Amino acid sequence: MNSHDTSLSKRLSLVLRHRPDSIGLVLDAHGWVPLDDLLAALAAGPARGSGGAVSRDDVLRVVAASDKQRFEHDPATDLIRARQGHSVPVDLDLAPATPPAVLFHGTPRRNLDSILATGLDRRRRHHVHLSPDRTTAERVGARRGAYVVLRVDAAAMAAAGHTFWRTGNGVWLADAVPAGFLALDDAPA
Repeated sequence: MNSHDTSLSKRLSLVLRHRPDSIGLVLDAHGWVPLDDLLAALAAGPARGSGGAVSRDDVLRVVAASDKQRFEHDPATDLIRARQGHSVPVDLDLAPATPPAVLFHGTPRRNLDSILATGLDRRRRHHVHLSPDRTTAERVGARRGAYVVLRVDAAAMAAAGHTFWRTGNGVWLADAVPAGFLALDDAPA
């Protein structure tokens, strides 16, 4: 993505996940908003981080080109939403899914002792985000400097009654991951 698209992706993350009110946007119960409403709100809202004018083609290009597929657009209804990561109330309408035996979580190294003591919690988000492979977890963890990758015994969690969901872009979600299901994954990349 070019710098304009990166800036737009960050702005879409902000307004579709955390602060729709910052530009006067109202998400429906499942996080969807008409694309035309989003474009109008972006045009009328504060220019902070916008990188210039935003067109329908710009938004659809960012949706299609996002390496993590953070957003989804339904052409039949012309609605758009963030796939996960919300801190505002939304029901993503995901069905529970059986996870693979092992999932991964990348996190800054500075968080390791606390996580191993208390587990992973969702903090201000709706769910804990888990990766299906180590490589993806490394990319997530590396966003904030020195990182570690944790191995999640998802099979044992599921057997213990924990629920998992899988988003359309392959991110696994859980309400929390208790410390007993976590281990430092020090396998080579």
